[in-house]
Amino acid sequence: MNLNEWFHKGLTTDEYISSMTRNKEEMLSIFEGYRVSEEDQTKLEPLKVKGLRAIVITEDWCGDALLNNPILLRISEAANMEVRFVLRDQNLELMDQYLTNGTSRAIPIFIFIDQEGNEIGVWGPRAPEIQALVEKGRTELPDKEAPDFQEKQMALYKRLAKSYQTDTGVWQTVANSILATLLK
Repeated sequence: MNLNEWFHKGLTTDEYISSMTRNKEEMLSIFEGYRVSEEDQTKLEPLKVKGLRAIVITEDWCGDALLNNPILLRISEAANMEVRFVLRDQNLELMDQYLTNGTSRAIPIFIFIDQEGNEIGVWGPRAPEIQALVEKGRTELPDKEAPDFQEKQMALYKRLAKSYQTDTGVWQTVANSILATLLK
């Protein structure tokens, strides 16, 4: 698989944002609100000369993409890293190389590559701490056959989406996780 070809096939940040029909305002709100800390900028300094790039497998309807993509974009600015977006549902050939737990087409997935197109790291779809938060919320849901399951599940997702959009601690948790992959 030629990751350079996938990178060049991807949408630029402006093209991706312009094409968004869902979660655009919410994503841009996080993008406007999140700033890479001075400490994290210092950590990213050595990456600036490496010419790293990121392929983001995503879709605009995804709540995790709503949170993670704008944080990656801010990190990419600080690391001088070009980002391209590949839509999952139109590019299953790539997606299926990056399944979560070997079975799930969970997104977003960030594939970090060097100038030659060699994979240097993969991140996603969630920071481990956020995954634990989601799993904890799911354990508190009633049985799937319960009459109020759907309602409770939607309430959980609504709470998570609100925290994704407003909790700067969640933003930093995601940033720390992405940075851990980039700085290995």
